[in-house]
Amino acid sequence: MATAASTAASTAAGPSAAPAGQGVGPLLRAWRERRRVSQLELALRADSSARHISFVETGRSRPSEEMVLRLAEHLEVPVRERNALLLAAGYAPRYPETPLDDPALDAVRAGMERLIQGYEPYPALVVDALYDVRAANRGITMLLEGVPEELLAPPLNAMRLTLHPRGLAPRIRNLREWRGHLLAQMERQIALHRSAALRALYEEVAAYPVPEEAGADRPDADDPPYPYFALPLLIEHDGRVLSFVSSISTFNTPMDVTVAELAIETFLPADPATVKYLQSLSF
Repeated sequence: MATAASTAASTAAGPSAAPAGQGVGPLLRAWRERRRVSQLELALRADSSARHISFVETGRSRPSEEMVLRLAEHLEVPVRERNALLLAAGYAPRYPETPLDDPALDAVRAGMERLIQGYEPYPALVVDALYDVRAANRGITMLLEGVPEELLAPPLNAMRLTLHPRGLAPRIRNLREWRGHLLAQMERQIALHRSAALRALYEEVAAYPVPEEAGADRPDADDPPYPYFALPLLIEHDGRVLSFVSSISTFNTPMDVTVAELAIETFLPADPATVKYLQSLSF
């Protein structure tokens, strides 16, 4: 990354919309089944009736625009997919998809950059729906020291960079565990968004070879037995093993597809040695 906390200007292609020609009824039924909600339970949540929900799902009744949005809200349908439901029902999309470098999102970009800069010296970054890095602080830049330049060329992808055999993978002491965590995370996103681009990324990174020496998956036996409260990322840097647990934040009730698909990931030091080392750095 050329600058430590610069927001990327390019936009990534988000998850694909609903399959062409599929009516709103089957789509709503698929979301209801995915959420494991009965027709009666959904009807009670949406102030409707199980009979009406059944008629909507079978195509015997066309839901109003308000009903589509109400059902989508109670089924926790992602914003992009809510647009797909509206289109399938014959209505215009409700939620815009504004490029991140648009002046309309100046406040969003500035807020994210203040947040991740304020988190320094600990690592933090912002990714989109395809895990392309849209902003990163100097804590992330520190972890990327020594990574080949070709892997840092934009668009920088967090999954590709982490799992590539010439990226961060050889430095991750518990690679098999961390790799399993990341792939499972992507699988959940694919199930939610049905994105062909995300599926292609998953197949690419899942095929990366795992070094034989990654089999240990644990810190050295002589290392202090810290009581990790979440799966840590154990990564080597400058002759030390740093330990982090990650936290992911998203925007509450987003009204724009781009904003809805942004995620801020922060890495919290998981042991005193990591805290001491990072606080000794001068950025």
